[in-house]
Amino acid sequence: MIEEIRVSVRRLPGTEDLPLPGYMTEQAAGMDLSAAVAEETAILPGERKLIPTGVVVAVPEGYEAEIRPRSGLALKHGVTLANAPGTIDADYRGEIGVLLINHGSLPFIVRRGDRVAQIVLHRVCRVTWADGEALPATERDDGGFGHTK
Repeated sequence: MIEEIRVSVRRLPGTEDLPLPGYMTEQAAGMDLSAAVAEETAILPGERKLIPTGVVVAVPEGYEAEIRPRSGLALKHGVTLANAPGTIDADYRGEIGVLLINHGSLPFIVRRGDRVAQIVLHRVCRVTWADGEALPATERDDGGFGHTK
């Protein structure tokens, strides 16, 4: 059974024609976010642009919302998020923006209503650092990049 949580959302003026973030399948983890661009917007190869979504959310305390790329855009066009995943903190009340970057070889056109990213809600915990305490040893220990085969 999937836990449901109620989250307040508001469309910004002039975006009433766009859908709220929504699940595209019954068991999807992420809800698609739509582009609230006023007109077609080109993202040239190597370029990044902040794409508005027209929505503001009130993430509940103890949660965060992650903004993730859409795999279809990455596969078909080389378009992803420049800051994946992006984080919407519980105290943020501004418009959700999606920072798209075009790694493809052709310009990518963003049209009003295009599904440009996904939003996923997660619980968070707060860390209290135990400064100066000895760390327990592991088999890997300080083995870094390329350590495992």
